[in-house]
Amino acid sequence: MARHVFLTGPPGVGKTTLIQKASEALRASGVPLDGFYTEEVRQGGRRVGFDVVTLSGARGPLSRVRSEPPSGTRDCRVGPYLVDLTSFEQLVLPVLRSAGSGGGPALPVCVIDEIGKMELFSQPFVQAVRRLLSSLGTVILGTIPAPKGKPLALVEEIRSRQDVVVLSVTRENRNCLLPEIVTRVQSSRTGAG
Repeated sequence: MARHVFLTGPPGVGKTTLIQKASEALRASGVPLDGFYTEEVRQGGRRVGFDVVTLSGARGPLSRVRSEPPSGTRDCRVGPYLVDLTSFEQLVLPVLRSAGSGGGPALPVCVIDEIGKMELFSQPFVQAVRRLLSSLGTVILGTIPAPKGKPLALVEEIRSRQDVVVLSVTRENRNCLLPEIVTRVQSSRTGAG
């Protein structure tokens, strides 16, 4: 039985919007959840980076358009975006650690949006995601990028797991996927699916 639910699809198709709506629906039905999502940052109508936003409302930079990294930091870059590993890890790692300490009759849900190139620069993040995937105490609702170019090891690992269902989000199906996502996550929490 699939315990974890991941959404995949091209950039801009609506994965984060679905994650946010599913999180709201699950929380409204009493499901304990924690985690994070990524959000575009725009200035003057153009995208200048991405922020990480935790479900408790904390926010910090994931990446920004920059030419040079701050002194003393690694140059982790995806296209024009320089990844702020320190900010990302300070926000996300405590959330992932606490999500893995759940239990009880119904499992908590950990939202991870997304497991992509920027996030994968962080080895502690990779280790934390692997721990959560293997932990019997948590259900993950997450997003992974559509296959393109060089495969990302952790993303391919997730795709091939027996306890993961991957739902493809398209412009055609994005408006009708929400009930399926919520039902699958609720079933995973109680072992009824």
